[in-house]
Amino acid sequence: MCGIVGIVGSREASREVLIALQAVQHRGQDSCGIATINGERFPFIRKLGLAGRAFNEEDLSRLPGIISVGHTRYPTVGRGSLADAQPLFYRQPGVLLAHNGNLVNYSDLVQRLHDKSVHLLTNCDAEPLLCEFALNLMEIRDRDHTIEDAYNALCKTWKVVDGAYSIVAAMILDGKETLIAARDYRGIRPAVWGERKGAFMVASESPALDALGFKARGDIEAGEVIFFQAGKQPVRKKIAPGDPAPCIFEQIYFARPDSNVEGRSVYSQRLALGRALAGELVEKGIQAEVVIPIPDTSRPAAMALAEELSIPYREGFIKNRYTGRTFIMGDQAKRRSELRLKLNPIRSEFEGKDVLLVDDSIVRGTTLARTISIVRGQGAEKVHLAIYSPPVLFPCYYGIDMSTREELAARIFEPSPPKGGLDMERQRRLEEEFAGQLGLDTLTYLSVEKMDGTWNSERCAACFDGRYPIPLSEEKKKAIENDRRSGRDQRQFDLRFRFIDAG
Repeated sequence: MCGIVGIVGSREASREVLIALQAVQHRGQDSCGIATINGERFPFIRKLGLAGRAFNEEDLSRLPGIISVGHTRYPTVGRGSLADAQPLFYRQPGVLLAHNGNLVNYSDLVQRLHDKSVHLLTNCDAEPLLCEFALNLMEIRDRDHTIEDAYNALCKTWKVVDGAYSIVAAMILDGKETLIAARDYRGIRPAVWGERKGAFMVASESPALDALGFKARGDIEAGEVIFFQAGKQPVRKKIAPGDPAPCIFEQIYFARPDSNVEGRSVYSQRLALGRALAGELVEKGIQAEVVIPIPDTSRPAAMALAEELSIPYREGFIKNRYTGRTFIMGDQAKRRSELRLKLNPIRSEFEGKDVLLVDDSIVRGTTLARTISIVRGQGAEKVHLAIYSPPVLFPCYYGIDMSTREELAARIFEPSPPKGGLDMERQRRLEEEFAGQLGLDTLTYLSVEKMDGTWNSERCAACFDGRYPIPLSEEKKKAIENDRRSGRDQRQFDLRFRFIDAG
């Protein structure tokens, strides 16, 4: 999962891209980069860490131009090193590109390019996509490329590049600086665009547009490419027949609550999920004295749940604003140490009470076990946990960093889950066993059926139901999982001891 930004038609494009990157910083913390086109030069700067801290005035002075693309990265392919930071640059014919997502046929593309004597410089899966596009363009003509050339090259590229991705690119087309934005045919990863007095902007999420006064015009559609040039009407074309299946985990966890994704308010969606979760608690007869969210993502759902159950809503944790999102940190040791800084409890909201905690999901479980230990230490009589998503039982191969089976905590209790998700009998049994392992009085998940009742359209929820909208062979699944394993210390995923030392 990453954040992408592109702007054309601004006199200070790189400066505005830096502001926008901070609005999508939650999508990646490992590295960041900004690139521009200045005449026949393509300057770019890439750094490790957070965009707002990494870039300074001297950096921006080296990035002039009316067009700029930016990226903030959290790696799902590669190792998160500076060499894998984006945007990437290809010299012929001169293309800057950043992407968000995951190419499921990455190893095939690497071999395909190797057979053409194209040797990659990074372990980032955006590079083979960029190389394929550039090579296809150069086959059309040597120079002076047009929008039509780029469109034809993208159509050819999309036929061999498989996966879930949104891209933003910058190059000279028809003699003008041109911003390009495109999505895969299922539209799994988000991308929105907006306009401001003849300038155009593309970003992963709408708050980046809001921060710079761009009026949101909508989403880049599944299978669509849009070409933007300053002061001109955008050129919209279909690369492939669109069959939208947007990622529902974006709505549950990743996207900012003030975002509008696929025409939906993320905040409203989380309210709906909270109301649906309240129904699950009523069915189980669970009662509590106070509802407390585990900040920040779960707040809207927790408020809606509390209203439905007529239970007081309280803030029981103070969050340190100078820590990152623990889910997207590179290893388990970092997540544990960061959590100690991230959340500090308010004892009076827990002591002597039956507490209902609300959270968005359980993936690995270790940081959650630590949170529950903190709550117990505040003197809570009972601790219930409600999760406004179903159990995460299947790896994500489309760009969220939960791509190996052994890191999914729920699979301790369901090692061979069925496609379509669990029936209620099996889900309730999982909840009971998992609650005991976590030190909870009760654990309640939202069912796949009730989750879908809040959505009412096609979606990718493969991490919950195992139904992958982009077909994947077992060989490709293993290749993706092996890439992630090779970059980690395997001891952090020893499930037998995951919860024992959490306190």
